[in-house]
Amino acid sequence: MLAGWSEKSLLWAETAQPVLKVGFAERDISPELGMEQPGGYGKVYHRTFHDPCKARAAVFDDGQKAVALVGLDVLIIREPSVKRIRDEVARRCALKPEAILLAASHTHSGGPSGMVLPGEYDHADDWVKHLAYEVASTADSRYLEKMEKATVDAICEAWEKRHPLVCGVGRGIEDKVAFNRRFRMKNGLTFTHPGQLNPDIVEVAGPTDPEVLVLGAWSPDGKLEGCVVHYTCHATTNPGGISANWIYYMEKVIRGFYGPDVVVVFLQGCSGDVTQVDNLSPFQNPTGEEWAQRVGGRVGAEAVKTLLLIPRGNLAPIDYRSTTLTIPRRRPDPKRVEECLGLTKKDPKEVGATEWIFAVQTVLLDAKLKVEPEATVELQAIQIGPLVILANPAEYFCQYGLELKAGSKFPYTMPVELANGCVGYVPTEEAFGPHGGGYETRLTAYSNLDFKAGNQIRDTLLELAHQLTPGPVPEPPRVTPVTTPWSYGAVPPNYH
Repeated sequence: MLAGWSEKSLLWAETAQPVLKVGFAERDISPELGMEQPGGYGKVYHRTFHDPCKARAAVFDDGQKAVALVGLDVLIIREPSVKRIRDEVARRCALKPEAILLAASHTHSGGPSGMVLPGEYDHADDWVKHLAYEVASTADSRYLEKMEKATVDAICEAWEKRHPLVCGVGRGIEDKVAFNRRFRMKNGLTFTHPGQLNPDIVEVAGPTDPEVLVLGAWSPDGKLEGCVVHYTCHATTNPGGISANWIYYMEKVIRGFYGPDVVVVFLQGCSGDVTQVDNLSPFQNPTGEEWAQRVGGRVGAEAVKTLLLIPRGNLAPIDYRSTTLTIPRRRPDPKRVEECLGLTKKDPKEVGATEWIFAVQTVLLDAKLKVEPEATVELQAIQIGPLVILANPAEYFCQYGLELKAGSKFPYTMPVELANGCVGYVPTEEAFGPHGGGYETRLTAYSNLDFKAGNQIRDTLLELAHQLTPGPVPEPPRVTPVTTPWSYGAVPPNYH
């Protein structure tokens, strides 16, 4: 069966004359052992190595405009890194800064690209600086320099390697490895990760998005040179040690079928409330290694299945739009700030670990508000023919991703979170209502945008998408109706 489809795929490739020039490249951005492992509000350090973290880049050029899609195996990428990378790329090759998408995979087993940046709290008093740099999860300047240089090199190599390819976009479904982690409880509130089979669970509080979207790029003779894969699930499987997380196994599956040189650019969907954890499962959770294999293996397999059936042609035009919003931050009550400051000076064991760590976050937010009372939120729309990529810098709730897909006029829409910066969790307005709550709604130095930010981001992204006109979806060659049947088969039954 596969052989037959391979022949048809080759036919599609041979009948499509490429106009697009496409290039792919990747670089290693793994941290050193001993560096911080970001993913929470405190310090954790890498002790072992599992697999490399990468910067993977794809450049698409239709002769009029060019864009770069970059997937980074990091928890987050902060705005100063985005600016430095874009500026250096623009200096070295003819890509405009606003045409470059830099998207974090949100791996919780990557290098220290956040949370707190070096120097970010230098304006504060000594105690707050202690909390920011010695207690909170903090980026490493040496790692940032390595990550930024490697990312620039990957983009510029992809630019230099541009050559005519045929492309296509397709969709598959993987609905067994990602779950919404928020639940409505009997007490009328919504909790994040209430625990497996908690008897107080009433129902799940949000959706998932099982769609696997794939953009493939083939040489005219049918060789897959690279692809862009989009899926919606937190990268929190943590197989142990430095790792791209489940994205590593997704890449491994795709390369296992198509070859070790295929570059797999991953773009994270709106997974602010979606993880691999099934709180309704009656069975014990697997190990991190097995979890990473399950998620990555199944997403990778679905990507391969999708690539096998994608009609290929010229994905045109290439275009892009971007804008910025200025969104106010929520402010903690001054009495709460004063109380939290006192709590931070006590032993965490006396206060309680959870209460203490969020007291630290309240104090840090208060200091942040003194210099950044508002957040600058970059929003971006990138078009590649019939595909539009709608990027935002939030840990954006899945409901918003589905609404972006529903509101887009494009045949294929990839909502991408944690792109071109980071503004923390942006839940739905309902999550802040009287029956809301949960981890994502906590007010911290990381997550603090106004309650209406999610709607503003959604509406503005759709406005950007509506400024673009979808290109045609490639089709396989059509056939002329056959009037002479196959002679072997055009016979009545043989009885004798």
